[in-house]
Amino acid sequence: MSGRVVNIVKTLRTEVPECVAAGIIDMSTGMLLSVETSDSHPPEVLDMLAAATLELFQGRNVVMIENIFKERRGVVSDRHYFQEILVNSDNLAHLFLRVDSADEVVAVVVCRKSANVGMLFAQARRVLKDNGPL
Repeated sequence: MSGRVVNIVKTLRTEVPECVAAGIIDMSTGMLLSVETSDSHPPEVLDMLAAATLELFQGRNVVMIENIFKERRGVVSDRHYFQEILVNSDNLAHLFLRVDSADEVVAVVVCRKSANVGMLFAQARRVLKDNGPL
């Protein structure tokens, strides 16, 4: 699986418009499985990315909101309700996507804010789909 993860990260970096960083996080362990960036970052910053992603998707309040939404909509499933989250900072767009074939794996793509958001979503989704199940 590690070779496939590295390949997905490299493909995200090259095929998503204005991408400056990409990574894959295993939510079950909280580990950053692979990362590639245009700049070098200290390991503690990358570790914080993994921890923040875990909190963003599976923090106590997020899970509570997911459960309320599922209950109100009559959804009976263990599948997480939130699948994609976009966070815009001053200069960057950070896209977090659950991998369809592995619900506990999240791909992170960071692009310049000038990137077309529709293309960011479309290309990131296509790369994950084209690389098949993990």
